[in-house]
Amino acid sequence: MEQERQEQTARRHTPRPAAPGPAPDHRPGTGSSAVAGPRIPVEQGTRIEELLRAPVAAHPDRTAVTSEHGSLTYRELDRRANRLARTLRAAGAGPGTQVAVSVERSCEMLVAVFAVLKAGAAYVPVDLSHPPARNAYILRDCRADVVITAADALEPSLGATTVVDPYAPGSYDSDDSPVPHDGGGTDVAYVIYTSGSTGEPKGVMVEHRSVINRLRWMQRAYPLGAEDVILQKTPVGFDVSVWELFWWTLAGASVHLLEPGGERNPDTIAAAVEARRVTTLHFVPSMLHAFLEHTDTGTADGGRDLSSLRRVFASGEALTPHHVRRFHQVLGGAPSSPALVNLYGPTEATVDVTHHACTDPSPHTVPIGRPIDNVRLYVLDERLQPCPAGEAGELCIAGLSLARGYLGRDRLTAERFVQNPFPGERRVYRTGDLARLLPDGTLEYLGRNDHQVKIRGVRVEPGEVESALLSHPAVTAAVVVARQSPTGEAYLCAYTVCRREVPVGELRSHAARLLPAALVPAHVLPLPALPLTPNGKLDRAALPEPAAPESAPGEPDPADGDGPAARAERLVASAWAKVLGVPAETLGRADNFYDLGGTSLAVLAVAAELRDHLRLSDLMRQSQLGPLADALVQRASEGERRS
Repeated sequence: MEQERQEQTARRHTPRPAAPGPAPDHRPGTGSSAVAGPRIPVEQGTRIEELLRAPVAAHPDRTAVTSEHGSLTYRELDRRANRLARTLRAAGAGPGTQVAVSVERSCEMLVAVFAVLKAGAAYVPVDLSHPPARNAYILRDCRADVVITAADALEPSLGATTVVDPYAPGSYDSDDSPVPHDGGGTDVAYVIYTSGSTGEPKGVMVEHRSVINRLRWMQRAYPLGAEDVILQKTPVGFDVSVWELFWWTLAGASVHLLEPGGERNPDTIAAAVEARRVTTLHFVPSMLHAFLEHTDTGTADGGRDLSSLRRVFASGEALTPHHVRRFHQVLGGAPSSPALVNLYGPTEATVDVTHHACTDPSPHTVPIGRPIDNVRLYVLDERLQPCPAGEAGELCIAGLSLARGYLGRDRLTAERFVQNPFPGERRVYRTGDLARLLPDGTLEYLGRNDHQVKIRGVRVEPGEVESALLSHPAVTAAVVVARQSPTGEAYLCAYTVCRREVPVGELRSHAARLLPAALVPAHVLPLPALPLTPNGKLDRAALPEPAAPESAPGEPDPADGDGPAARAERLVASAWAKVLGVPAETLGRADNFYDLGGTSLAVLAVAAELRDHLRLSDLMRQSQLGPLADALVQRASEGERRS
């Protein structure tokens, strides 16, 4: 893994020989490092919910949505959304307003999202798994007067004026006709909150016309048919969920809603693909790796039937040559094998702005590809001047995909969405990502030009994590950086300076009360002082690497307790410590693997450490240390009885 990363780094900074292929866009004023997607007419006045009209009229009784607990035809989805939309309008929702949606993945969740749009408002996802303080901030910041959620799901202190329960029959108006309103394509469709460098999340406002452009491009480039089934497994607080929620309407296809939490379990995903004949799904690359390893080992009850898969999309992290090779090894090799497509894009540009079909089974590098319809990309230097082709610069985006900006943050919007210095579109978004234009006209992603990182596909501004740690009364300084685990995944490591000795577990618990799980540091290192350069700036290179735990899975020391439960807990804690890079002595029965920074890919590493004691299915079903240790004791007992 490390050798591969070094090879990739070397390739990124080595001049490439010229290669045949389409020439980059050299239009006047754009310089050599600019490339544009096709200019395709798009109905900019159309709203997302209007995409339901055609399939409802053409085949109203066709199944549109399935879940573990029910299904809806196109007609049922449309009418239920109309009835809920009328309730929302009566509560004050309409054009120019935001409605928070805090509903677990279900038919009711999808009805709620369409109802908000039909009411003319914008939906704001609020994740029930996130800390109440963060959700309270989002509700205040987006000024949501209406929240759609189960009656007792959110704390009363969140302060919504009206709570609409989508599970309650009384929440639905008797009139199922469409709600008239004067909204249009330039209205905001949704506001998704991302990590903020100032310590607070920021809401990105995306308009209907930008989403329509994104969906129309996807249907043109990778067309769905009526027989296709999309697996909707991305939490709606992440922008990938947008195309999962709406794309299928363009073809009269259907969507299957994966059970809540199932996105963490490769076998749950494989089972859904098999049972629902899923044709199209998305993975963050690290989860794609976990899925491929799980599939290749045949641990899914002897192997699942994945023959229905036609396309797999990957985005959210860098897709590596190793990922592509493994994909072709595990799922390729036949004419009907699924295609792998690499996508790239920030939330501020409506999910994705480039695409690359990974047809080469043994690539040396994986480009992010070419721009989608009605998007122009620039590679610029720090003065916003074009970089020569082949040289690294900041990737900037212009075109129909750009978001309106950040909700209530005009200054930040002006900093990131700047005046386009070249002829054409008025604005350009500065991504902070480094890229270069290759001779064949594709783009290669090279990393970040700041300290922002991606953890399991979630954008993380270290400043937000640092702010949470600094709110602890004993912490006087905090720095958060990304490190790499033994499995090759990124995780957060925090360095703190405290006015008194504070247990590491207390600092992590404090952060967990304020931040989503993906933003909680997996490792916290107390320091007497932060290292500084001679000119007084933070010396990041001098921050110590977290020490790997000295213990390894094996027979625990009987001095610490010789009962089966105690030995099992120490065995599990030792395995977690080795994989996650956290001290084993800080772990207890109540600790949750995913809250500590674990991922489904890391689960595979734990499975390797505990292969003589537990099955992978045990690790997938149980994420708490105590119950997992109990399962280990039970497995040992069953083994003794069989022998």
